[in-house]
Amino acid sequence: MGRIVVITTGGTISARRCGTGYSARATGREVLARTVVPPAVSVELDDLCVLDGPSMTTAHQLTLLRRIHEVLARPEVGGIVVTHGTDTLEESAFLSDLHHHDPRPVVFTGAMHPMDSDGDSDGGGDGGDGPGNLHDAVLTASAVSGLGTLVVFGGKVFAARGTVKYHTVDTDAFAAPGSGPIGEVRGETVSVHALPRRTPPLPPLSRTVPELPLRVDVVTHHADADPMLLRAAVAGGAQGVVLVGSGAGNATPPFVEAVAEATARGVLVALSTRVPVGPVAELATNGGAVDLVAAGAVPAGTLRAGQARTAVLSALLASAEPAERRLALARVLGPAPAPAAAP
Repeated sequence: MGRIVVITTGGTISARRCGTGYSARATGREVLARTVVPPAVSVELDDLCVLDGPSMTTAHQLTLLRRIHEVLARPEVGGIVVTHGTDTLEESAFLSDLHHHDPRPVVFTGAMHPMDSDGDSDGGGDGGDGPGNLHDAVLTASAVSGLGTLVVFGGKVFAARGTVKYHTVDTDAFAAPGSGPIGEVRGETVSVHALPRRTPPLPPLSRTVPELPLRVDVVTHHADADPMLLRAAVAGGAQGVVLVGSGAGNATPPFVEAVAEATARGVLVALSTRVPVGPVAELATNGGAVDLVAAGAVPAGTLRAGQARTAVLSALLASAEPAERRLALARVLGPAPAPAAAP
């Protein structure tokens, strides 16, 4: 069993009450000090940053991804745990998974209650739910292999792909709509009952990634929506856009025109849906998914807005050529292989 490196980035797991709310304040050392490390597991701390989840930027995510790859370059490391704010955890975890080639696991976790929680709502006592989640993540990182990037939260083990924050305040905050967790943690035992759905990983990021992150915007269709915001995103310099459609990925004919204009300029457009469960499906015309895909949008499958945006970002970073970027996006968003039963 190799050493588990815990990379801390802030979030509620490192938050303290301040005034009428709470915010990330504590160092990684303080977070780890409150956690009971599983027996026989050697842990090393990498205190990367202290950020609230909503403050996580693409630049921060790329820095984290590079740090993950640097840590995995060390042969004595057996796995990585990343503590992260829950609001953007699903995006950072998916970015890691898209570029993860190593059999050693990367496990993301966090907390829904600050470290000085009194336990009134979660029963966690001093430290809220963070210490338990971190214990479970470290245990999982020491016990599994070949599963890519995972999310461990509330005693459940999830594949990064398709996992979203599903509840705003409950400690059982994450879910994988349509598929569910792939395993669970009980005490000092990790059980995995299914293998994750994963597409072939993208190459590691080049060190020539621009200092200013590529802009990828999200636009949502709704009653009375028009494509003004989509066109404004393109005019504002967006190289990628996620269109969050209604139903199975539908909009209206004016959106089809705007998508065609954007893709003709080399802008990547991914088509997702605001419906919680189910894939984008080419069923409807008259501005529906059939027409949007014909105009150049790439259907996002079962990925929702946050992770679809991450997929677009990774495709943009994969190449400077529009045609190659679209192929990369299609590979990432295309149907992942069906999961096999766990051994």
